[in-house]
Amino acid sequence: MKVKRIVANINTQDIAAAKCFYQDVLGLDVLMDHGWIATYGSREKMDVQISFASEGGSDTAVPDLSIEVDDVDAAYERMLRAGFPVQYGPADEPWGVRRFYVRDPFGKLINIVAHVQSD
Repeated sequence: MKVKRIVANINTQDIAAAKCFYQDVLGLDVLMDHGWIATYGSREKMDVQISFASEGGSDTAVPDLSIEVDDVDAAYERMLRAGFPVQYGPADEPWGVRRFYVRDPFGKLINIVAHVQSD
């Protein structure tokens, strides 16, 4: 047996609110939409990964989701323009990532992160 993917499910009665944050700002594709459930993701390969944490690092709360992007600063600017509340960062962390925390439309704490390229 091999796990092929892990999907986080967020309970909400306002499914359409996800579109602005996850599709319009983050650029994810709509992979499925049945009206009562909408799944956003990437049509490119996404790694299977799940984390368990007692804290978020750098004295931050544990985020509900971590979303890796190729350009944290561009994502940060898009979140600001869209009016989503940034809770932390952007910050370069000692473990080799640049990240910020933002609240999605459902109040979930989202870690937007990129691995920093070392010279």
